[in-house]
Amino acid sequence: MADKFYEILEHTADVRIRVEAKDLKTLFSRSAKAMFDIIAEHKPGSSGKQRELTVVQEATSLEELFINWLNELLSLASADQMIFSDFRISRIDESRLEAKVSGETSADYKMNTEIKAATYHQLQIIKTQRGLKAEVIFDV
Repeated sequence: MADKFYEILEHTADVRIRVEAKDLKTLFSRSAKAMFDIIAEHKPGSSGKQRELTVVQEATSLEELFINWLNELLSLASADQMIFSDFRISRIDESRLEAKVSGETSADYKMNTEIKAATYHQLQIIKTQRGLKAEVIFDV
């Protein structure tokens, strides 16, 4: 499991997490990292061959951008049979995100939990004294 920049919160049927960060770039990248950390863990001795993709998302609100980002990553991971582990966001504001993401084939991972989607249900993105905090529920 990754460093504890997120926590799994109690939820009856799905997976709910809280992520804290100093800025939007870090919040979005940590949320993606947490999601894939929940999905799978790296197998020892796997190939480690990385593949990089470009992701661009646009939305009418920060909440929509956040959910679109996570769901686009899930879609790309499923289509390309990959697990993403590195998220470099080059541009982000409340309506647009541009990033390079990289990862390895899912064969290099032990699958733990299938996440179908990030949801709007009880979604929170709030400013705190230390930066930002997001809470999101994943449909499993």
